[in-house]
Amino acid sequence: MSVIAEPAPQLTLRAIVLSVVLVVILAAANTYLGLFAGMTIASAIPAAVVSMAVLRLLGGGGILENNIVQTGASAGSSIASGVIFTIPALVILGYWQEFEYQWVFAIAGLGGLLGVIFSVPLRRSLIVDQGLAFPEGKAAAEVLKTGENPGQGVKTLGIAALLGGFAKLGAASGLRLFPDTAASAAWVGKAIAYMGTNLSPALLGVGYIVGLNIGIVVLLGAVIGWNIAIPIYSTFFLDTDPALAAQIATASAEDAAGMIWSAQIRYLGVGAMLIGGIWTLISLRKSLFSGIKSGFDATRSGVTTVVAHTEKDIPMKYIAIGLVVFTLPLLWLYQSIVHQWTASIPMTIIMIVAGFLFVSVSAYMAGLVGSSNNPVSGITISTILFAALILVLLLGRDSSIGAVAAIMIGAVVCCAACIGGDNLQDLKCGHIVGATPWKQQLMLAIGAVSSALIMAPVLNLLLHAYGVGVPTPEHPNPLLAPQANLMASVAKGIFGGELPWTTIGIGAGIGAVIIAVDSWLKASGKKFRIPVLACAIGIYLPIELMVPIFLGGLLAHIVERKMGGAKDEAEHGKIHRKGMLFSAGLITGEALMGIFIAIPIVVSGRANVLALPADMQFGGWLGLLLLSFIAWLLYRYATKPEEKAL
Repeated sequence: MSVIAEPAPQLTLRAIVLSVVLVVILAAANTYLGLFAGMTIASAIPAAVVSMAVLRLLGGGGILENNIVQTGASAGSSIASGVIFTIPALVILGYWQEFEYQWVFAIAGLGGLLGVIFSVPLRRSLIVDQGLAFPEGKAAAEVLKTGENPGQGVKTLGIAALLGGFAKLGAASGLRLFPDTAASAAWVGKAIAYMGTNLSPALLGVGYIVGLNIGIVVLLGAVIGWNIAIPIYSTFFLDTDPALAAQIATASAEDAAGMIWSAQIRYLGVGAMLIGGIWTLISLRKSLFSGIKSGFDATRSGVTTVVAHTEKDIPMKYIAIGLVVFTLPLLWLYQSIVHQWTASIPMTIIMIVAGFLFVSVSAYMAGLVGSSNNPVSGITISTILFAALILVLLLGRDSSIGAVAAIMIGAVVCCAACIGGDNLQDLKCGHIVGATPWKQQLMLAIGAVSSALIMAPVLNLLLHAYGVGVPTPEHPNPLLAPQANLMASVAKGIFGGELPWTTIGIGAGIGAVIIAVDSWLKASGKKFRIPVLACAIGIYLPIELMVPIFLGGLLAHIVERKMGGAKDEAEHGKIHRKGMLFSAGLITGEALMGIFIAIPIVVSGRANVLALPADMQFGGWLGLLLLSFIAWLLYRYATKPEEKAL
């Protein structure tokens, strides 16, 4: 049987360089967005559009070369998600005062590489044999195949990025033309009525991308926390906490609502996320076992010789070598933390087993419902819970290092699971366009290491400029890092920490009710669903972050209704992609401006270094006008024919 020749260049130097540049940009942007709002965005399609435009200018830009660029670039989002969901917990726990470069690089880089290794054997089973959908991979393939006007796509991204960046520059951390939020609160008897919205175009873009269903669900969670739980607590239970009651006695209604949320109500979200994470794994048990079985089946059959370039994976002997090479440094890292081989060796074994298990689950779920709906948070919570319980037996419940050790295990598994799902999406795209799997797998490894290299500097910049996770006198309104806060709470609670377990238990009960309602909706065949983890995030975060996400989802729904008049499916898809690109530009522009603004803040040591004089600062109405204008532009661009847009 003869070897089938490869049709076109793929892993070229220019493709690698462009991919690494995009990795750095997208990893930094998603790091900011994830710490700010608890969400990240898939970046394959924006990366593909940029690649088609840039490589065309350089005299290349074949479909396989562009596919390599988007493959590597998408790793930036995946590593950013794995890192921000877990590693900030080490700062929140007080183990680190800042993010230590070599440790962050080791956890993110080795976790990402293990994710690539664990997912290689899954390609044939999930993509070829089972033929799972992998929706983002299909969408990226369609963008690559059509190649429609990439210059216009880059223009869309650029204009939207400038708008998002300008809005961030004008907000409270920059020029202070307007505040970050427009909010209002009042006392109604002993209860507090509160409503507000963040003025972030990035959150509007997030809402447009996730859609109306998720937008409604996260806002529902916020209403449960802020408009139901806070009034109930302030009316009936505030007297049970004299210290908090004394603080609130002299505070405004808006500040009082924030104090109650911070001290008690956000832990409802912790309880809901805990029960949601456990339920997610229970409800996915069939998929879980199918994914694990596929992994072992594919591993056993991985030695099969293939000749078509479209079926060439990284050889299994290199996978085995890589597993040993990448695991040994993690064993040393764990040993340097606990200083007990009787603990560090079990930690490493847990990491390997959980890593392969959950990479299989992540890849399988990415194939069924897409990476955006992949339950990585639930996977990580379960890993940390299991690891912490084992470490309690090995180190004792009073161990000062037990919570940190559990987070370290969870961080590696989380990075691996994020990369695993992403890898299979990219390989699905490559399978459709006729790419060579091993070249994509190598590019994803390059992308994972490249993004790991810049994670610590970006995290430290954001930490020193804005604060992360925990309010301090210097940073009273930090980037909230919701998932990392949750991981820290879970680990700390198991190792002798003091948490409001009653509130967490009530939150678990709320989560159980949400699960029951969602199960009924599913059984009834309803299109509208209430994912418990999305609702829990809404409870856990300030309501003002959820309002623009809901508005973005509503705008996407209005655009969808408008799209109903499109002449054909191709026109339908084109309009949808334009809105997605515009939203991605808003997110990227605001996130990158947030990082750029952090530089003078850190250098000068003053949070108001860019602030204009007080007489040039306006109220929230200016931010509302700007946000409304950007929403109008997004709608106009998404619904106008290509030649008439902007």
